[in-house]
Amino acid sequence: MKTLLLIALIVSNFTFAQQPAFNPESNAGKLYQYAEFANVGKSQYSINDILDNTQLDFQNLKSENHDLGFTSDTYWVRFKLKNTSDSRKTYYLETARPITDVVNLYGISKTIKKLKSGDQIPFNERALAHRQIIFKIVLEPKSENQFYIELKSDGETINIPLNLYDESTFLITNYRQQLFLGLFYGVLLLAGLIYLFFYSSLNNKAFLYYGLYVLSIALMQAALDGFVYQYFFSNGGYINSRMVLISALFSNFFLLRYCEYFLNVKLYLPDFSKLYNTIYMVLAVLLLLVFLNSKTLELAYPLSNFNGFLSLILILTTVFKMRFKKVKIDPYFSVGVFFLVIGLLGFVMNNLGMLPTNFYTLNSSKFGTGFEVVFLSLSMTNLLKKLREENEKSQILALKKSEEVSELKTFFMSNMSHELRTPINAIMGIVETELANQKSTIEERKKYQIIRNASISLLSNVNDVLDFEKIEKNEIQLKNETFNPSIALNQISENWKSEALKKGLNYHFEMDSEIPASVIGDSDRLLQVVNNVLSNAVKYTNTGGVVLKLKCVIKAKNICQFSFQVSDSGIGMSEENQECIFDSYNQMRLNHKRQYGGIGLGLTIAKHLVTLFNGVIKVESELNKGTDVFIEIPLKTSEKKETLKECDQQTNEKPMHILIVEDNKLNQMVMRKLLSSFPSISFAVVENGKEAIETLQKEVYDLILMDLQMPIMDGYEATEFIRSGKLGQAIGSIPIIAVTADAMAETRERVLNMGMNDYMTKPVKRDLLMEKIQRCTNNVNTELNVVT
Repeated sequence: MKTLLLIALIVSNFTFAQQPAFNPESNAGKLYQYAEFANVGKSQYSINDILDNTQLDFQNLKSENHDLGFTSDTYWVRFKLKNTSDSRKTYYLETARPITDVVNLYGISKTIKKLKSGDQIPFNERALAHRQIIFKIVLEPKSENQFYIELKSDGETINIPLNLYDESTFLITNYRQQLFLGLFYGVLLLAGLIYLFFYSSLNNKAFLYYGLYVLSIALMQAALDGFVYQYFFSNGGYINSRMVLISALFSNFFLLRYCEYFLNVKLYLPDFSKLYNTIYMVLAVLLLLVFLNSKTLELAYPLSNFNGFLSLILILTTVFKMRFKKVKIDPYFSVGVFFLVIGLLGFVMNNLGMLPTNFYTLNSSKFGTGFEVVFLSLSMTNLLKKLREENEKSQILALKKSEEVSELKTFFMSNMSHELRTPINAIMGIVETELANQKSTIEERKKYQIIRNASISLLSNVNDVLDFEKIEKNEIQLKNETFNPSIALNQISENWKSEALKKGLNYHFEMDSEIPASVIGDSDRLLQVVNNVLSNAVKYTNTGGVVLKLKCVIKAKNICQFSFQVSDSGIGMSEENQECIFDSYNQMRLNHKRQYGGIGLGLTIAKHLVTLFNGVIKVESELNKGTDVFIEIPLKTSEKKETLKECDQQTNEKPMHILIVEDNKLNQMVMRKLLSSFPSISFAVVENGKEAIETLQKEVYDLILMDLQMPIMDGYEATEFIRSGKLGQAIGSIPIIAVTADAMAETRERVLNMGMNDYMTKPVKRDLLMEKIQRCTNNVNTELNVVT
């Protein structure tokens, strides 16, 4: 065996004698100039076969980074190294690309030494633990060593760089590379993650595809540089050998999708969308070829590169076409694509040996990608600016639309209030008149009482709907009026007592005897709170009963603390449901499936109103056992004890002539009945503002009750004309009370600002009407006395 080896060495030295040895110390040329390569095709030769085979056609390497193209053939490279010094020399040989499958170095001296590398063997079996194909070579003093390199790949491009470094140069070069690559990958990862974050915030697909493109480019470069193999697939294998192609195809896809969305190709160049879709289908086929078998994998390498080249041509053509059509394109986008094309061209030309091999040409694709990412990121920044400006415009437009909707909503609610309150006014007006009629029998009074209670309940629901609108705008304001709480609460209690008895429930009302006869506050809102709570108590109780308790505690400064407790034996609530009991439309959340009716706003509005009273409301409940609602509201007591009888007497002392301006026949009838109950009051009725002005010119009136929404001339126009003084000073100063079904706060403010003396909503209460008439006429008489 030793004899055969010796013969082989002699033969090989003889055949290789014409090729001189490279002396690293002499600086005479470069190593590739002393090296030769041979293609052995698909044949599998051992080093001994190569040494024995004198028929191999070895050729000189033509460049520092000789490119063999896309191939699955096996190549052998040979060269000699000479050490003429008296000391041992250590060098590091960099050869092949990091993704080359098999790279074995054979050193031949007295024996044959094999060093293994390539990305299809486990990383820990490499001759040197480095991401690149690096071999450590030791040259003995005064020696000449022959080397053979075996290279094989699965169809990827094979390059044959032969870069020989001494130890210090290798360390410096490696440090510079790591610094450059750290900066390169850091920029890519940061850009990719930032734009994926922008996509999650803005939901614009251009950000998604750009972020994925940058990350896939980073993955492809990491695979080309050997980082994927070193850190993720250190045992080589199936996925590792295909990672470059997989990441390249995905980066190609994401780049095209990004350009398509960023340039809005479907809008400006709809025909080009077909070309983009064609390339997407080609990419899908290429991805399939990658995984079919080794033959299709070999075919996928050149086709993928060619398809990538076509993709760049398509992007450039799209840009030129859009510029030709005078479609505005972000300049940073054009510059970024230009750098990408230049970088890739430099990379390819270096692979083909058309450019010299150095740090810049070897990394031209990285430089191009880096600059491309920077400029495309700037273009994405401009896109962000554009989106922000569009968003601001959208917000301004939305605000304008919102204001228009709000105005329409207010107009609708005003009309709704008017249309709902008008018939309720007629019903309650007639009922109040009949209840005040001493000639009515007990049975008749009971029937009228039922009608009044039902009307109060209906009116409460109407008020809830309108009040919810006011709550949203924070526009509810409490009135300060003097009223008797006992009378008001008894009326509302009687209503729900009647409803409870209909359901077969027990009902009990306990009222403290210390309740003051007269307090100052908003009686309507107080009754609304109690009504809403009692409504729920009766509604959600099927067996047992309902109890309403009221206690009063007199505090300092004439403040009386009204304490209500409404208890029922109804369905109750769980602790979870109690947490959202004051939320609007809570009944829907409780999933009662409309079993109990109602609009779901009762407790929401009650909570808000109690807060306006500076009071407190809380709920205690147990599922299937019942509910207790506790309400505390402070009200100021009043010394005023004016009764309706006294009001009637004062009104009777001086006859009054009142003009009623009302278009609705039912409301006319109600006003006639109400005013007819006062013998000292006479009145006339007209149907619109125009008739009112004509009547005022013919006859003298002490006061005007003015409806607002009427045909021909409404109450606003009529009041404005009267207050203008065109009918004379006497008529221009006549008291005017707005009597309207419009309960919106804007309406009240508007009529008072335009010169009306007072405002009241329908349904009209007889006592309140007389009080407002008296107040207005007394104020006018006082002013006249002062003038006199």
